[in-house]
Amino acid sequence: MSDATLDTTPPRDLPVRDEPKTVAFRGGGFAPRPHRWVGALVFAVLILIAEWGTRAGWISALTLPKPSDVLATFGELYQSGLLFKHLGPSLSRFAVGSFFGVSVGIAVGVLIGLFSYVRAGAVPLVAALFPIPKIALLPLFVIWFGIGEGSKYALIAFGTFTPTVVATYGAVDNVDRTLIRMGQSFGLSWWSIVRKIVLPGAMPGILSGLRISLAIAIILLVAAEMLGAEYGIGAYILQAGSLYDLERLFAGVVILSVLGVLVSAVIGVIERRVLGWRT
Repeated sequence: MSDATLDTTPPRDLPVRDEPKTVAFRGGGFAPRPHRWVGALVFAVLILIAEWGTRAGWISALTLPKPSDVLATFGELYQSGLLFKHLGPSLSRFAVGSFFGVSVGIAVGVLIGLFSYVRAGAVPLVAALFPIPKIALLPLFVIWFGIGEGSKYALIAFGTFTPTVVATYGAVDNVDRTLIRMGQSFGLSWWSIVRKIVLPGAMPGILSGLRISLAIAIILLVAAEMLGAEYGIGAYILQAGSLYDLERLFAGVVILSVLGVLVSAVIGVIERRVLGWRT
């Protein structure tokens, strides 16, 4: 066979293969991306609109004070020492009442989720207590615990207890039963299944319920301090409202808003530490 018949040149009409294209990763599972500057930008824009509107006159000074005047009020509160005189008792009442309400609520919610007899007895009771407006029970707590700190602690604890119970046993119920059966098939003990499967699986729901419970605690804190408290953010807001001092009133409202943001940020840190396995 001659060399002329060994032509290995590919035909010209064959298509040329394209280079492989990189496909973006689509397995993120709708995981939220952190954009912390967006929240700060929203607050800044709202404050600038309020400042411009009050200075321009199309927002009445009787309706909304200037943010700059509210900031000046903060400076006066800080310099006079009244800020910490009011903030200290409020933080103490919030911390103590929320601790007891949340801790007992999580414990009861886990027991309801794990034991059928506890569920049968406690769920109807929680369902009866949950829709009761907790603020309406404040006079009753004053009769039981007095006008001092005990009634305030009890109101906040009771207000955070019921939503925490509901969120906790709902989170336990939503744990994937396939994982529990898998643990049983591998011979894990009851306590190991609860500690390694049930509690980690229920933690996202528990922390989500904790956000709601602590927001309710702030509301009840203000209500409790408006009745028979000399110092506290609620007492400060009540005094400012009775004098129609909008700058002081809005300063108290901003303090409560900042407290809510800080509580939410703390829960977010806990979620990133505890729930890192979800990523």
